Amino acid sequence: MTIEPKRPQMKDFKDRFIITARTLYGRDLTDLSKEELYQTLAATVKQYVSENWVKTNRAYKDRGVKQVYYFSVEFLLGRLLNTNLVNLGIRREVEEQLKELGVDLEELIPEERDAGLGNGGLGRLAACFIDSMASLGLPGNGCSIRYRYGLFEQHILDGNQVEIPDNWLKNAFAWEYRKPDKSVHVHFGGNAYMAENEDGSLKLVHEGGYKVLAVPYDVPVVGYDNSTVNTLRLWNSEVDEDFQTNMVMTEEQVAAHHQYYDSVQNITKFLYPNDNTYEGRALRLVQEYFFVSAGIQSIVQHHLKEGVKPVQLPDRVEIHINDTHPALCVAEIMRILVDEQGMDWEPAWETTRRMIAYTNHTILPEALEKWPVEMVKRFIPRIYMIIEEINRRFLIDVRRRYPGDEERVRAMSIIQDGSVHMARLSVVGSHSVNGVAKIHSEILCRETMQKFSDFYPGKFNNKTNGITHRRWLIAANPQLADLLDETISTDWRKTPERLADLKPFADDSCFRDKLELVKDKRKDELAAYVARNNDIIIDPESVFDIQVKRIHSYKRQLMNILHIMYQYDRLKNDPSYDVQPITYFFGGKAAPGYYIAKETIRLINAVAEKVNKDPLVRGRMKVVFLVNFGVSVGELVYPAADISEQISTASKEASGTGNMKFMMNGAITLGTMDGANVEICDIVGHDNCVIFGLRAHEVISFYRNGMYSAWDEYNSNASLRRVVDQLTDGTYGDFGSLRDYLLNHNDEFFILKDFEAYRGAHEEIVRRYSQRDAWLKSSAINIAGSGFFSSDRTIREYARDIWHISPLEIQGTKKAKPIEPLRPYGF
Repeated sequence: MTIEPKRPQMKDFKDRFIITARTLYGRDLTDLSKEELYQTLAATVKQYVSENWVKTNRAYKDRGVKQVYYFSVEFLLGRLLNTNLVNLGIRREVEEQLKELGVDLEELIPEERDAGLGNGGLGRLAACFIDSMASLGLPGNGCSIRYRYGLFEQHILDGNQVEIPDNWLKNAFAWEYRKPDKSVHVHFGGNAYMAENEDGSLKLVHEGGYKVLAVPYDVPVVGYDNSTVNTLRLWNSEVDEDFQTNMVMTEEQVAAHHQYYDSVQNITKFLYPNDNTYEGRALRLVQEYFFVSAGIQSIVQHHLKEGVKPVQLPDRVEIHINDTHPALCVAEIMRILVDEQGMDWEPAWETTRRMIAYTNHTILPEALEKWPVEMVKRFIPRIYMIIEEINRRFLIDVRRRYPGDEERVRAMSIIQDGSVHMARLSVVGSHSVNGVAKIHSEILCRETMQKFSDFYPGKFNNKTNGITHRRWLIAANPQLADLLDETISTDWRKTPERLADLKPFADDSCFRDKLELVKDKRKDELAAYVARNNDIIIDPESVFDIQVKRIHSYKRQLMNILHIMYQYDRLKNDPSYDVQPITYFFGGKAAPGYYIAKETIRLINAVAEKVNKDPLVRGRMKVVFLVNFGVSVGELVYPAADISEQISTASKEASGTGNMKFMMNGAITLGTMDGANVEICDIVGHDNCVIFGLRAHEVISFYRNGMYSAWDEYNSNASLRRVVDQLTDGTYGDFGSLRDYLLNHNDEFFILKDFEAYRGAHEEIVRRYSQRDAWLKSSAINIAGSGFFSSDRTIREYARDIWHISPLEIQGTKKAKPIEPLRPYGF
């Protein structure tokens, strides 16, 4: 099938824009607010998107291609207007034509709220991946939840994090399409059991419970410089229209009616309900099954309608589960194949296993998701029955392989100690399990899931994460993108590995001067943002040292702020000590129930308050906390950074993607040998990053032998002891909980152990910054090496090694490239 071209023709854009404005608002452009102009522009751009969206879906249907469905509880999309314009290739034309109408595009872009569909790295990775699938011409779609409120909007009050509901849908989501005709029902509660038929066979009985209407909202995912437009499907929970009655109800019936209505509305109300209570935990489980069941039902129904037989589904469908939140896909597919399609267990299980691949994102045992058996039985009883049978049959195989080894059986059982272990279900029910960085995958196979890796030789593999250079370089840093075009041609835009062509220019003084000008401009922009939003004046010529990520003890923001306290104390009390003028930036949210993380935020703000007002250190040090850090703020932050703080405890960070965003924009990594830092260091070399601290094997050894003592570190290092004591001596207020956490809870993430190494590493990286030519050379080498960390490379590996799909040419601008063997370009 041939699909007509092409990049959108823009000759009628102004007419479309004016007509759309009048259709939506019945007024002239001059009478519209910025918000209304933004909505008008988004609606106009959707007209250009929709043509290729229809053609893409028709091509997938007519050619009967295998499609990937990427299930993730988060998709942290960020604003879509700018990236859609970039990917369509019409940004400059739109900007020019809007200017002719008296409209400034740059003023409209901030009117779009960040979609509240994610929190951190997991959701941003998923967003990068669906962008890459579309841009590579691969048939791949996303599946998630349409949260009415995001995680929360972060405010700071008296130094404390305050959580305000993130009502991101207040002015609607311009890019979504409601598809009520694609709705499905999801069954919760009741009583499920097998009853015997007259002929002795068994049949399923599922009595009682309640059903929830799942309504999909589709968001187009626009490929870059091609004609592919894939789909992100978001599921919304709604009360079925049939659930209404005109009968006179008793008071009890009215109460039950309202309870049902509220419970349905709550399913998709919040991202990550607080799980400190039974009710909150139960709501998370219900959320997960809701979007899994809705998504799987929709996918299976679609392909069966197209004439695909149940046993043929793996030839058309690949379900990829991003971490364990969608692990119930395993049991839900089995439910549909066995209960609804009448398949016998064995062929249904083989079909299910062939359809599912699983990405693991954590090696923290406490973060491996599990649910109480009682809760699973109560809310999804049929699913529990299926998991129980999967486990029974799996353990038969384990005992057959390892007779008499009941300890191994216990360690591998999906249902154990009153809990359903979702990572184990994901491994058993999939054909592929991958980690997300080289060191993470090694630890996964050697430590966290060693028994499963031994049991399933060849199933475990590595796919190092990546980021979309289209958002994090082309869209977020157009000044650098233009400099790269001028220096190495535009080929890198389609083939990011070609960024390696920049490496020889690291020795070119003319290029380094231009690179410095780009960095200076981006630092000016971030400084202006801080002046507007934090009311803090910072020096753009100071070192910009930045740590932005979810606030968590293992990410060690606490070590960073303790080091700042150390520097500040020495500046105050040691006349011989001085520092390069430096501005420290922090950003990130703490989970509402995570007390230590919230206290860390309070400490950062207390230190900032004291340091920023002290005339003795004026011009030498500032501390800034970037409130409500998210994708859009990140687009300002990553291009402005000089130092990228990646200081998590070795062996704890699966991969990290912030490190890649900083690297792609020319920042130098200050980090541990953890996650993707290892591969960054491998590519750029130790001369172009600064590595410190315990290695993963040393951390694991300390955990095993129990020989680490935080008190020993405290007692043996006077400088460290002084700053730890300042947590309670009134210098910054009372932070006794943090001191207690470090000392009496034995510093579980080795902050004190690594402190001295971190101090030395920080001195080294600031020393390097002072040598400007060498620093700019390192910056260029980092940019040149960052092409390997494009999510295009990652997705090509998934497509080739796991999904077994190929690009589909939706004939337009350029022919999609075949999947080829990959290698770091020029490194």
